[in-house]
Amino acid sequence: MSAGPEELRSTFTSTAGGVMTDEAGAVTGELEIETSTRDEHLTVMVRYAGAEEWYSVAGGEIQLSEAPAESHAELHERIVEYLRTPGESVNGNETPVSLQDYSA
Repeated sequence: MSAGPEELRSTFTSTAGGVMTDEAGAVTGELEIETSTRDEHLTVMVRYAGAEEWYSVAGGEIQLSEAPAESHAELHERIVEYLRTPGESVNGNETPVSLQDYSA
């Protein structure tokens, strides 16, 4: 991956538990995700589709040296699929997903 910034975006519908963010807690519904690379880091942000304000996905700062040697586009797609996977069910309620336990 290059040292310069690169951004990729996708829109998806969250599961019932949503995606956990650092600033706003869980966000649910039609979401837009952005992954950006700079230097040796991949940053993952999310917002409600069409909104202006972006939120940091919990655990969304990934050291690229710990990620497999794949393209940014491939890693972006894997992260989108991971965030679309339902969270654990606790007392009948789905928990939000985050990247805190994500293994790149």
